[in-house]
Amino acid sequence: MMLDELTSLFEQVPPGAPRARYAEAIVDENVLRKPTGSTRKLTNQRLGEIYGLDPSVPLFRVLRLFWKADEPGRQLLALLTALARDPLLRASGDPILRMHSGEELSRQALTNAVRAAVDDRLNPETLDKVVRNTASTWTQSGHLAGRARKTRQRVQPTPLSTAFALLLGYILGLRGERLFESAWCRVFDATFDELVFAAMDAKRTGYIELKHAGSVIDVGFSAVLTNEERQLSYGSH
Repeated sequence: MMLDELTSLFEQVPPGAPRARYAEAIVDENVLRKPTGSTRKLTNQRLGEIYGLDPSVPLFRVLRLFWKADEPGRQLLALLTALARDPLLRASGDPILRMHSGEELSRQALTNAVRAAVDDRLNPETLDKVVRNTASTWTQSGHLAGRARKTRQRVQPTPLSTAFALLLGYILGLRGERLFESAWCRVFDATFDELVFAAMDAKRTGYIELKHAGSVIDVGFSAVLTNEERQLSYGSH
């Protein structure tokens, strides 16, 4: 997830800056203090792959907006963005999210999940690296704790990380209660009611619209998505 690099980069590059400005900061100015030119270029490439680093990418634009307003939820915002853009990380999610609090991570279960997603496309060495990287990501997000032996921890959503998860579901066409039951909301160790309460808190920030009457829930994102982006969302007809 490269959370430390992302945090440092956002401190150096203002919101709204174009993709080229991020590349300049990483490669030319070495704001992330990488030891070699090749490492700087690789870091720029990898961060771009994971997060976009481009305000024309809606998820990245909203990430930067929420990042400033929700410091406690930054690791969850980063995780959700990475999950949306990295299929290998998504493949690793099920064995992590099925764990109980305090349960020790089974590296074999994680390896099996990633292998099932890639078939035979990765050699054993590359597969092992992917598994290590995904375990590191889930540690940075707060779902795992420990170094050699990693155990599951509970994570609680912040209002804006909840809003971001709902946004991901909205873009894919989910509406109403289904937004709160999506794979994105599964990232949080929270009940349906807890997610609704978090979304109500997010409404107070002005970034989302929420109407909740009985069993009917309506969530909107006119404050963070353009009209065209909302129209392009599946299920918006």
